[in-house]
Amino acid sequence: AGRDIRPRSLAAPAARRPPPAARSGAAARESATPSRRGLPPALPFPPLSWLHGPQPSGPPLDRARLPYSPQVGRARAGPRPGSTMFPRPLTPLAAPNGAEPLGRALRRVPSGRARAGLGAPPLLLPSMLMFAVIVASSGLLLMIERGILAEMKPLPLHPPNREGAVWRETVPRSGGLLLDAGDSDLQVRQDVRNRTLRAVCGQPGMPRDPWDLPVGQRRTLLRHILVSDRYRFLYCYVPKVACSNWKRVLKVLAGVLDNVDVRLKMDHRSDLVFLADLRPDEIRYRLQHYFKFLFVRDPLERLLSAYRNKFGEIREYQQRYGAEIVRRYRAGAGPSPAGDDVTFPEFLRYLVDEDPERMNEHWMPVYHLCQPCAVRYDFVGSYERLEADANQVLEWVRAPPHVRFPARQAWYRPASPESLHYHLCSAPRAVLQDVLPKYILDFSLFAYPLPNVTREACHQ
Repeated sequence: AGRDIRPRSLAAPAARRPPPAARSGAAARESATPSRRGLPPALPFPPLSWLHGPQPSGPPLDRARLPYSPQVGRARAGPRPGSTMFPRPLTPLAAPNGAEPLGRALRRVPSGRARAGLGAPPLLLPSMLMFAVIVASSGLLLMIERGILAEMKPLPLHPPNREGAVWRETVPRSGGLLLDAGDSDLQVRQDVRNRTLRAVCGQPGMPRDPWDLPVGQRRTLLRHILVSDRYRFLYCYVPKVACSNWKRVLKVLAGVLDNVDVRLKMDHRSDLVFLADLRPDEIRYRLQHYFKFLFVRDPLERLLSAYRNKFGEIREYQQRYGAEIVRRYRAGAGPSPAGDDVTFPEFLRYLVDEDPERMNEHWMPVYHLCQPCAVRYDFVGSYERLEADANQVLEWVRAPPHVRFPARQAWYRPASPESLHYHLCSAPRAVLQDVLPKYILDFSLFAYPLPNVTREACHQ
């Protein structure tokens, strides 16, 4: 009945709000944060002793007497209809008389562990342990990558004998053998050959491993490496460099033959184990752990030996290769030549037109047969010192004392330097200039000199 029903425009004006400077501190804070109205009440500030240790010394703080902000007090009554129901962040507790808020004060107080000098809070220990594990794992991987673990000394190739001595080390720092001080000549020759091999094989593009080779080259290599598991060595045989006698020795060591009598006819494939017969993992193990060697010869002297033997004595080679050579390179040859009269210059012309990787093994370059850059041989013997080098190898692999390399027969006449010089001077110089590049790696790798076929040398 006493309600004022005058229009709003005629009603008494509302009391003017005081200026901002006259407002109380609580009212100023209320107007400064209008968006917090109607939010759910702030949760009580959680105790921090579990994170920062004991509370600071002094009289305990009465949390009940620490005022909340006015908007929080209104929020305790519940949100207004339509207000947002998302939980609000904790409001820092205000200290009386404008003092620093409690949360900020607690964060500045050093923890109990820090005051006691016990290091970082317990929460950092798992992170520190995880960091240490990561660092240790990274260091181990780096060591493996750089080959530190791979350079650890392997087990000896042979078990200790009754006296406790083990087989001598066969993989020295230079890639050759550790020789006795008295055998200085062999040591010097091996050092020169090892340096030459490193210099040539260190060039860009040279293979570093058998598995870097193309399939065809790797197949040729594995088919020419003989295996002795009993004496743990690999021998890469090179035709026309005493390979038949070495195969006899391997058969004696395997118990197939009683002796190395050269008068016995021998099968060059039966009762022999080649790397090509093994699985890849078995091949890798033997290449890494077995003693590896080969024997080499002057490249052109080896060619002359193959020419004299295959085209002068063996009918199969005369028919298979000799007849084709005559048809290609001899003017006026009949349709079906016998092939038993091939000349050495005709043989050289045939080699010029042949791909080295597809040649017959008797005149294929040693580089393609044994791949001395892809396989790190421990010893490279020479045909010029055949008997001494071969018996030295048998001593290194601890062959039985009665097994010796066969001596050269009295009736055998190898190609002499004089005979080689005569045949080279009888060949056209243009043919020699074309055939030498096919064997240049054999000359370079094994330190053989190029032939002197100048007019002055040939006239002497």
